[in-house]
Amino acid sequence: MPQFAHLFSPLTLRGVTLRNRILSTGHDTTLPTDGTVNAALIEYHRARAKGGAGLIVTQVAGVHETARYTSHLLMATSDACIAGYQALAEAVHAEGCAIFSQLFHPGREIMESADGLLAVAYAPSAVPNERFHVMPRALPAALIDEIIAGYGNAARRMRQAGLDGVEVVASHGYLPAQFLNPRLNLRQDAYGGSDANRQRFLAQVLQAIRAATDDGFVIGLRISGGERDDAGLTLNEAVAATIALEPHLDYVNVTTGTSASVGGAVHIAPPMAFAAGYVAPDAGVFKRALKVPVLVAGRINQPQIAEAILTAGQADMCGMTRAMIADPEMPNKAARGALDDIRACIGCNQACIGHFHRGLPVSCIQHPQTGRELAYGTLPPTPSPKRIMVVGGGPAGMKAAATAAQRGHHVTLYEAAPHLGGQALKAQLLPGRAEFGGIVTNLTREMELAQVTIRRGVRVTEELVAAERPDAVILASGARPYVPDLPTDGQIQIVTAWDVLEGKVTTGAKVVVADWRCDWIGPGLAERLTRAGAHVTLAVNGTHAGESLPLYVRDTLAATLQGLGVQIVPYARLYGTAGDTVYLQHTASGAAIEVSGIDSVVLALGHHSVDELSDSLQAMGVAVQMIGDCLSPRTAEEVVFDGLRAGVAV
Repeated sequence: MPQFAHLFSPLTLRGVTLRNRILSTGHDTTLPTDGTVNAALIEYHRARAKGGAGLIVTQVAGVHETARYTSHLLMATSDACIAGYQALAEAVHAEGCAIFSQLFHPGREIMESADGLLAVAYAPSAVPNERFHVMPRALPAALIDEIIAGYGNAARRMRQAGLDGVEVVASHGYLPAQFLNPRLNLRQDAYGGSDANRQRFLAQVLQAIRAATDDGFVIGLRISGGERDDAGLTLNEAVAATIALEPHLDYVNVTTGTSASVGGAVHIAPPMAFAAGYVAPDAGVFKRALKVPVLVAGRINQPQIAEAILTAGQADMCGMTRAMIADPEMPNKAARGALDDIRACIGCNQACIGHFHRGLPVSCIQHPQTGRELAYGTLPPTPSPKRIMVVGGGPAGMKAAATAAQRGHHVTLYEAAPHLGGQALKAQLLPGRAEFGGIVTNLTREMELAQVTIRRGVRVTEELVAAERPDAVILASGARPYVPDLPTDGQIQIVTAWDVLEGKVTTGAKVVVADWRCDWIGPGLAERLTRAGAHVTLAVNGTHAGESLPLYVRDTLAATLQGLGVQIVPYARLYGTAGDTVYLQHTASGAAIEVSGIDSVVLALGHHSVDELSDSLQAMGVAVQMIGDCLSPRTAEEVVFDGLRAGVAV
């Protein structure tokens, strides 16, 4: 039996037969710039279709003017959208992949507006949203009719553009889910007061879509199998609704969570702290209750996980969206058994959903070509191969070496340490961050496939460069912890995050973690030390812990630290120590903050560049590029992108 017999078997949804069970679920890319499909979005989806996906569901398309929940939403409210969707459908179909569009109305879940003014939000009833602090207006009957007609008209446009189907978004607490939820839908008219009435809105939406299209057009429903919030739709309520609506549906796509609360929203793009495939048991409940196919998503980042879910009968198809953001070729690689070549998603969320929350186009810290397909989708082969020396085997150097070698250069990478990976090897030592080490595994494999020569345990000197006589040098020598000159009498031990992670120190029972970067290092150290028995105060030089992190990573960390009882002091600048007291300064008021009885201070104050060669090599007349932290200490996303650009430029 083939290794992935279920995953690579076809699946028929109404009149459309999919070549396999791998799904790219609807996700906002922030690539469109004017509410319509553009070239960047087409190339993004073309890459995943070419990479072997069975079905692509495009990001949400607004069905009514009141559906504008962000400033960069695709809109399907006029025929002007048809040409863009037609070009997208043709590109995806040419690669043998089917394509649906999500149809969307957020109800009260309004994030932002285009001009900075607060929008008027509409919902079944005037029940406030907690996360975005929105008080909606109850939908009048006439506006309900308009929105239902909007779904039908949007579906007609998608059919006219040549798409194979649409998916109505009733997941994550958006408008259809608000109608289904008895805690949010307080109406006493035809759309509330009973299960049948609360289901009426969705039933009429689905009927309008079918009436506006044809019998061969696929109509699906995305729904959360429980919104994981006290006021959210429950699993039983969601299952009951889909059973009632099944006659109108060709499939059900199961996810989990809600946009309405911080705790529920982390499931929209669950970070690496969540187990792989954790939504599959919920999907199994739908699978047992329904006759139509059931799709599922939720941290399914490897084909082995997807195959296990399908084999267990928990679903008929698996959403592997971030897996294909990290590696668009994942399906093709899995089909030919090249599992070691797959660049597995590590669930960091930094450049995918993290970019969306900042209003930036989608990308991936491991695969910066994602979202930049127009510029970097194809690596140009070099017309004149050179001998390239890469100094440093962290993520920046590894990506530069792999990229340059893929283009045809002869590349040798030198790493002074016995192991490749740089700071990523330390990142994976923090609680819940073990998967981060996958970036090292993935980049190592990229170098192997590109036939990079790797020399570990070799420190590069001027003499070595002179002896090797490379045509160009790429410096990626990294950074070390920044240790400021603090006033201290030496009574409190002061150590770095690296000292703790490498097991070089014992911190004692009471610890202050000084967190300047406001990323995952400070909270991760606080969690690790607390679990080891210490009482930890996390002093954050920012408004809150994890201030610079993607929201769902930050919120998951916040929940963990609260559960562990870690004391968090925001607006706190480390000033110095005396006796057993750590002195902090409030960054807004300048007032002193004292924390007494402390054994150790752990510094998470960022890094400073290690650059011992650039000046001397330039004096020797060697062509030098500096990349990564040796150029400027940043995050893995920036240094890997540096590596890509250097490998293309050399």
